[in-house]
Amino acid sequence: MSAPPADTLRDPAGRAVDVVGAGPAGLAAAITLARGGRRVVVHERASDVGHRFHHDFQGLENWTTGGDVLEDLASMGIEPTFAHTPFFETTLFAPEGRTHVYRSARPFYYLVRRGPVAGTLDEALKQQALAAGAELRFNDPVRHLPDGGIVADGPHGSDVIAVGYVFDTDAPNGAYAALSDRLAPQGYAYLLIAHGRGTVASCMFADFHREREYLERTVRFFQERVAFTMSAPRRFGGFGNFRPAQVVQRGGMLYSGEAAGLQDALWGFGMGSAMLSGHLAASAVVGGAAARYPAELRTRLGGLSRAGAVNRYLYARLGDRGYRHLARRLDAARDPRAWLRRHYHPSWVSRALYPFAAHALRHRADAGACLEAGCDCTWCRCTHDEGLRCRVG
Repeated sequence: MSAPPADTLRDPAGRAVDVVGAGPAGLAAAITLARGGRRVVVHERASDVGHRFHHDFQGLENWTTGGDVLEDLASMGIEPTFAHTPFFETTLFAPEGRTHVYRSARPFYYLVRRGPVAGTLDEALKQQALAAGAELRFNDPVRHLPDGGIVADGPHGSDVIAVGYVFDTDAPNGAYAALSDRLAPQGYAYLLIAHGRGTVASCMFADFHREREYLERTVRFFQERVAFTMSAPRRFGGFGNFRPAQVVQRGGMLYSGEAAGLQDALWGFGMGSAMLSGHLAASAVVGGAAARYPAELRTRLGGLSRAGAVNRYLYARLGDRGYRHLARRLDAARDPRAWLRRHYHPSWVSRALYPFAAHALRHRADAGACLEAGCDCTWCRCTHDEGLRCRVG
């Protein structure tokens, strides 16, 4: 059966709007739809929210907005009922080992936890969706929406992986990153500590099958550079997709979040964009103008996506030289957060280079391909299991 035109999603008489995926994009869409007076059914193939995550810390970035990301979420009807720790200072280790400390008057980001437990972003959005009146169906792997709806079922590929440990610690709060292909090829390693919990990981964009080697180096590096203890460490692995989207609308289906390719191609920050895209898709449905969603998405997020693709293209090609250049530019900036905001927004350079960057990302050689049969690396498990339960024991 062919999908109906998108505007047939307008049905105030009571037909439910189907949302596939209970991640940040899908739940943001559900909250907006329910508060807009629509019946909502969210179909999630896993048994709960946050199934891809492991109570690890992630950054809700705050440098692409002119105000504050929490204010942006509030304007969408999303309240910060999840635990969130603002970080005004970040320590960066450049490839040669030099330490750079960056501070800003506004938070660079808020640390949030992910996974299906109280206090996480995922659980908070779930509770807000339920309170708004949305129906959530778990263990419900819907793949097709013949009557249209919103598709927010996460990445449709694994182009980047993160492997690391979550642990308990008595170390003070701190955020640290290291740029070096020895620790995280074409990516970055990070150590995040807040309120007695920590996450240390290598976020890799290439050479995935050597993940154990990179993770061991990462842990050793941070233990040498930062004084912290690791109690009850628990290993984890996760994945993401950063290639540009091919489609954001197909018939009556509107794609949002990582399903629409809305992931920061440079460093993988994408929660804010995911929730905004889900909200925009749902707002278009509520307003009876679903066909306008692609144009609205391009206006609000298209420039960020293009700039991110160009940043990733240059970052991957320049390697350690590029990392050192980035550190020097941030050193020279009066306000590093403001500099990052300019770096992430479209410019004549990003517009000129985007066709080359998009081509390179779409035709990127399979960096995760393993040479050994039966490999149990994170990339292979994620790929073979279609991302259902991409975990490390």
